[in-house]
Amino acid sequence: MRLILLAIIAMSFPAMAREDMPAKAWLENMSQALREQEFKISLIQLQADHIRPLVYIHGKVNDEEVAFLEHLNGPPKNAVRVGNTVTFIEHDQPAYSVYSNRIQGVIPGAFADDVSKLEDGYQFVLGGRSRIAGRPGQLVRIIPNDNNRYGYQIWLDMDTYLPLRFDMISGDKQLLEQLLVVELLVLDEVPAILKEAYKQEWPAVMSQSDREGGEDWQFSWLPAGFKVLVKDQHRLIGSKEAVEYIAISDGLANISVYVAKAGEAPLPEELVTRNGLSLATERVGNAEVVAVGKVPAETLSRIAKSIMLQ
Repeated sequence: MRLILLAIIAMSFPAMAREDMPAKAWLENMSQALREQEFKISLIQLQADHIRPLVYIHGKVNDEEVAFLEHLNGPPKNAVRVGNTVTFIEHDQPAYSVYSNRIQGVIPGAFADDVSKLEDGYQFVLGGRSRIAGRPGQLVRIIPNDNNRYGYQIWLDMDTYLPLRFDMISGDKQLLEQLLVVELLVLDEVPAILKEAYKQEWPAVMSQSDREGGEDWQFSWLPAGFKVLVKDQHRLIGSKEAVEYIAISDGLANISVYVAKAGEAPLPEELVTRNGLSLATERVGNAEVVAVGKVPAETLSRIAKSIMLQ
């Protein structure tokens, strides 16, 4: 009984020590933990009818971040990050590398960055506390400043500040997507798999498409906090025609915009899915514009309509 009592008291100390910490400070501590700590998390990604079990391992080798992501179901599908290079390894195609400071699709990259960058689009509010994966967690709500994006909820481990659960919430409070940690292991040393990944010679980063002759499309309107990250040219499946590709993001929501001359490439119609992914198609002059992202369809439509050729 005495040991049980001591364990309960020990669990309460982190809560008392952090009682007055504002929401932004929790997120800043999480950002540092995601960059600096050695850890392994087993998690489940829930999207509508899809359930994906994943393992994510992170550490530092020679003061450089190394991470490994493994999909546990279906054909082998892994990703390795060494510094600012991410390599994707899949069973049905050769491995390839891209420049990125995070492995996309697990923990949003903005969470390991300067969280102040999110304040143009969101505000941070403390919520309650609950137990997740056997650990006490603090809820931080990430509330959108407008109706142009979804809201988020994240529970942070009160000992390590690492994320334990991440929800994407629609404007009417419906759960659209969830990442749920089922086991968090804080490691005493860098695991062997990361050391091997650091030494491995991975494929060179893929070169971007040649943009000579590419058109300079601009937006007359973007929601607050959204910025253009990439301009490139892509070929759509089933078409020989290259289309203009523009990636924009506010740090949490990512949007892809495709522009083609009307009739040259078959572009899909409007679509809204149950996991928050929406698609909108607009005719702008003699161009067809498709916008895809996990934001409301109305936002995508307005972005697509605002595009113009400089």
